[in-house]
Amino acid sequence: MRIVVVGGGVMGLATAWQLARRGEQPIVVERFARGHHEGASHGETRNFNNAYAEEHYLDLLTRAREGWDALGVVEGEPLLRRHGLVSHGSGAALGSAHAVGLEEIARRLDARRWPGMRFEDTVLHSPDAGVARAAAALRELERRVVAAGGEVRWHTPVRAIEPDSDGVDVVTDAGTHRVDVAIVTVGAWTEKLLGGAGLGLPPLRVTEETPAHFAPRMPGPWPSFNHFVAPGSQPANVYGMPTPGEGVKVGFHGIGDEIDPDARPHRPVFQRELREYVRQWFPDLDPDTAVPISCTYTTTPDEAFVLDRVGRVVVGAGFSGQGFKFAPGVGARAQRL
Repeated sequence: MRIVVVGGGVMGLATAWQLARRGEQPIVVERFARGHHEGASHGETRNFNNAYAEEHYLDLLTRAREGWDALGVVEGEPLLRRHGLVSHGSGAALGSAHAVGLEEIARRLDARRWPGMRFEDTVLHSPDAGVARAAAALRELERRVVAAGGEVRWHTPVRAIEPDSDGVDVVTDAGTHRVDVAIVTVGAWTEKLLGGAGLGLPPLRVTEETPAHFAPRMPGPWPSFNHFVAPGSQPANVYGMPTPGEGVKVGFHGIGDEIDPDARPHRPVFQRELREYVRQWFPDLDPDTAVPISCTYTTTPDEAFVLDRVGRVVVGAGFSGQGFKFAPGVGARAQRL
């Protein structure tokens, strides 16, 4: 079968890898260079958070874990660092974590286990969570796609997706690919590329998010974390994780300015509030060492993922700032649609 995957971020590469595992030789086309910082897949780490209550997310997470485990040891270590994740706070969203059967710990125990952090109210610990090694995962997925006979073509913008009853024309600056199926995973550019294709996409809101890395005063240990804050106490809920060599990443979830991805300002927002949050909740991070990071969220109105097929076009989009950890599971589903 002739298949083109449009978009070479983690979702596109994971889908191409899953296709290659079943014997296909997909072509991945990506408008930017390898390792670019314009989308949502760059950087060294992403939270591997298993604090979900909804069955469909838990099922997708199980499929994703199978994929991460199948990728094995890469550059000397697994792609998942399972150093644990703590969720805490008085915000209502913390209740969802109870459904996954996490370990509830007293705050006084947390103060001994993770002395660099402070905790609020109920604390839930998942020892099987941690981070995905994002940049290493992208390199390994590309390597496996190419090793199986597929291709990854960087610097190849797609101008149009034109399906008909017999196939799909994927129109690029380098020529047109006539294929049986096009799988489109272009993140922030989904609506620009497919908005007029009549595929029934939900509204997709693109924002620029700017967490920051903070230098630790002590070596740790550091878990990944979610802080579900009381309404009005902070600009938004907080997430973060250790990134070796860069510090501890801390960010407000889903609070960035809405942007056009082709005119992205790369402008940090809420940095004063983020430094004050770190000053209050992380005694062993230096709040004056913030190094902002920029990435995009593409969010649906209910934060549910878009993963569907219309005719000969499969779309994966709207991963709402929480998709990276699911990528091998999303790829496994997308290649079967």
